[in-house]
Amino acid sequence: MRIVVKVGTSTLAHPTGMMNIRHVEELVKALSDLKNAGHELILVSSGAIGMGVGKLPLQKRPTDIPTKQAAAAVGQCELMYTYDRLFGGYNHTVAQILLTGADIDHTERRQNFENTINRLLQLGALPILNENDTIATDEIVIGDNDTLSAIVAQCVGADLLVLLSDIDGLFTADPHKDPTAKLIPVVEELTPEIVALAGGKGSEFGTGGMATKLKAARIATCAGVDMVIANGSHPELLYPIVEGKPVGTRFLGIKEADK
Repeated sequence: MRIVVKVGTSTLAHPTGMMNIRHVEELVKALSDLKNAGHELILVSSGAIGMGVGKLPLQKRPTDIPTKQAAAAVGQCELMYTYDRLFGGYNHTVAQILLTGADIDHTERRQNFENTINRLLQLGALPILNENDTIATDEIVIGDNDTLSAIVAQCVGADLLVLLSDIDGLFTADPHKDPTAKLIPVVEELTPEIVALAGGKGSEFGTGGMATKLKAARIATCAGVDMVIANGSHPELLYPIVEGKPVGTRFLGIKEADK
């Protein structure tokens, strides 16, 4: 299978902004094992700004663009150094790709991106993607690696997109506020009722939320790609997810026969 995995800041970092070493190590171990099993993996990783905040003398996530860009520049180095070291321990080579919206919107640049990522996969590398937050202010404002991962899954013809977040999946209500909220295991169609379940943004150091995940689900499923939202605190859930077992919320891709 060709699998795109998106990991959010809430999985990679503690609320302090410092790296969550246990989560990152468990994530790399699971991804390396899946790669050893023969799957092609692409990782879309948030966390550059959050980790930059942890390394710079900042008490909280900045709100102004220049400081966000500075934090991203520092944090991206930390992020890739960590991935390179940990994946290298399992004899896997990583490759960094930083994208902006223009890279996807421009036909020739998008084709170049697709060619590069396909060649990296052929060579056995594990591409790690992020929005180019140091340069692309629009992307920082949008802060939406959920959508980026869905676009990547569409571009590379992925079989599966997995969004690892700080929530177990899509619920009938906000589980942080409503103890009676029920997990929705399967979504066959993104109806207005499903879309209405989206709330606000997620954690302080992240910028996503359920709304961006449902936007990603629409992009992925329309491209025929299944998408799963699962809790990134438990990277070992990637094993049953890849096996098709009921974990989190699975959005079913629309197959050609159903279009």
